[in-house]
Amino acid sequence: MDIIKTVAELKVRLDECRKGDKSVGFIPTMGALHKGHGDLVIYSVKENDITVVSIFVNPTQFNNSDDLKLYPRTPERDYNLLEGLGVDIVFTPSVSEIYPVPDNRVFDFGGLDKVMEGEYRAGHFNGVAQVVSKLFNIILPDKAYFGEKDFQQLSIVKQLVKQLNMTVEIIGIPIVREQSGLAMSSRNQRLTEEEKITASAIYRVLKESVSMITDYSPKITSSHVIEALNSIPGLRVEYFSIVDSDSLATISTWDSAKSIVGCIAVYCGEVRLIDNIRYK
Repeated sequence: MDIIKTVAELKVRLDECRKGDKSVGFIPTMGALHKGHGDLVIYSVKENDITVVSIFVNPTQFNNSDDLKLYPRTPERDYNLLEGLGVDIVFTPSVSEIYPVPDNRVFDFGGLDKVMEGEYRAGHFNGVAQVVSKLFNIILPDKAYFGEKDFQQLSIVKQLVKQLNMTVEIIGIPIVREQSGLAMSSRNQRLTEEEKITASAIYRVLKESVSMITDYSPKITSSHVIEALNSIPGLRVEYFSIVDSDSLATISTWDSAKSIVGCIAVYCGEVRLIDNIRYK
């Protein structure tokens, strides 16, 4: 496994691969890797000749400087995990390597980036679009893999690829959960063992809400989820939205869309966690 820090070296390495007509799979990460990332890698290794994983904590997608500072960094552990899974290249650039000059591009994704995460994290998705588009242009992957835990981000990336006429195929991989049901996330490393137990209620309540759709409206279902979680000491719901899976617009009836998902952000203590549940 090669650990590469510069764009120039990475391009030389990938050019060599392409001379042999090898397909390239790519997983962009911010490190602090867990089994959810591992699943993305497993898919890529199976479906491509070469797998590239980037580890880069992107400053432009953080609207909170403390959150950026506290984001967990575990490089040696990450390298060991990736090598064991058969990754060929790990790209670990510096900020100056990705942003040799400031990136002033502003993207417009219509309603996709204005709701949910976009409402509470100003500029977040613009930063995601900046770094993902840069990485795609550097690596030129055939396929790129993203976890469905970040459901809104996955929608944004798919729209980004359409807008920029990129040929990369975007593949969403189902959420990986801990035994308790808690969605795996790098941020879980900031939770105490007690907080992890508390946070497991998020998925339990979401899962219970699926059974409500035969008797209750989306609005009542949403209120139930929020009230149930807010009643648990240590949890505070920032938002819960039941939306059309394609447009991310809030639905008023269960017949409003063919595919419906509920997306949530919850604070467990000081740690912000996101999750989602599919209703149909």
